[in-house]
Amino acid sequence: MSTALRFPGFGENAARFQLHRPGPSPTVGAVPELIDPTERLTESFAAAIEEFIAEGRGGPEDRSLLGAMIRDNPGDPRDWIPAHLARERRWRTEAPEDFVTMTMLWWVEGDTYLGRISIRHELNEHLREFGGHIGYDVRPSARRRGHATAMLAAALPRAAALGIDQALITCDTDNTGSRKAIERNGGRFEDQRGDKLRYWVPTA
Repeated sequence: MSTALRFPGFGENAARFQLHRPGPSPTVGAVPELIDPTERLTESFAAAIEEFIAEGRGGPEDRSLLGAMIRDNPGDPRDWIPAHLARERRWRTEAPEDFVTMTMLWWVEGDTYLGRISIRHELNEHLREFGGHIGYDVRPSARRRGHATAMLAAALPRAAALGIDQALITCDTDNTGSRKAIERNGGRFEDQRGDKLRYWVPTA
């Protein structure tokens, strides 16, 4: 079964995306949307983190924000999520050393956490080579239902509002789902550096 959703107000990004079920049980009548991270969804976010841990995320080779979050916060996610969200809110205006300011947003359907997307307000040397302006992850049980494509489409206007005209987005060479999400949002391939494919995506 699939549900066709439209995301108004996103210009060229208002493409029609198919969100395939099943997965995490959504709220009846709810549609996926971007929101600010909230403690209200702690239980659903914690369940998603446990899914990521079960597939091996958070090891020393995991260089993503998700991997760092898992490594830096051992124990039950329900115990540390509130403090972690408070740190991420400060990150919008005050970045940790060697990082840049960023905005973290969640992709949710009612009370169900589906994924998250980070918008870095500028690029440093590392991000210019490998990380890019935007990074995202979808919880394992919600994959292959169009969420990465739709979440990125919804986030691009947020990047435009931050003054980013062309967003650099990268993905691993073997991550076909992420590559397709970028290309469906107008990504123009620039080159490959190491194990990363680099794309420039218009935000408006």
